[in-house]
Amino acid sequence: MGMAVLIRHGESQWNLENRFTGWVDVPLSPRGEEEAKKAGAKLKGYRFDVAFVSALKRAQDTLAIVLRELNQTDIPTYQDQALNERHYGDLQGLNKAETAQKFGEQQVKIWRRSFDIKPPGGESLKDTAERVLPYYEANIKPHIVAGRSVIIAAHGNSLRALVMHLDRLTPEQVLELNIPTGAPLLYEFDSAGVPLAHRYL
Repeated sequence: MGMAVLIRHGESQWNLENRFTGWVDVPLSPRGEEEAKKAGAKLKGYRFDVAFVSALKRAQDTLAIVLRELNQTDIPTYQDQALNERHYGDLQGLNKAETAQKFGEQQVKIWRRSFDIKPPGGESLKDTAERVLPYYEANIKPHIVAGRSVIIAAHGNSLRALVMHLDRLTPEQVLELNIPTGAPLLYEFDSAGVPLAHRYL
């Protein structure tokens, strides 16, 4: 039976500063490194065959810390920008409180949480899903169908897009979906790659 663990990177320097990060390649904060270590501790006893990670340093560092905690740094690892955080366009680098003052709190909430409304110059969650899901189907799911154990280190919105697909959530349901940092989310699959159960560790 195939298995996948999804992990959202630990707190980054810009999460700490409450800024929109998107594709800007900011490092983990010390707390984020700690969160990644704790995630590794929660995964003790699990053995992974293959890892997938975005092209951004905060996800790569999270994965590296987790695999180091598990003494599994030698597993094949594939990196792709298809798993990157959604691109926040003109909001990238702006403090979230300032953005709310500038555009209005309601508008910012719509950009952050709605399914198909893009922030100026950026991607909607729908756009993010349109790169995450084909990559998942072509590159990750075959490992799961083959009965392997996979770990995916990515971002709040790229993982929301994937969970929406795996759990068959509606655009309304995904609005309320929030994936915590550094909390491993374990999925078990049947031999066709259909999710049977999932839980946070």
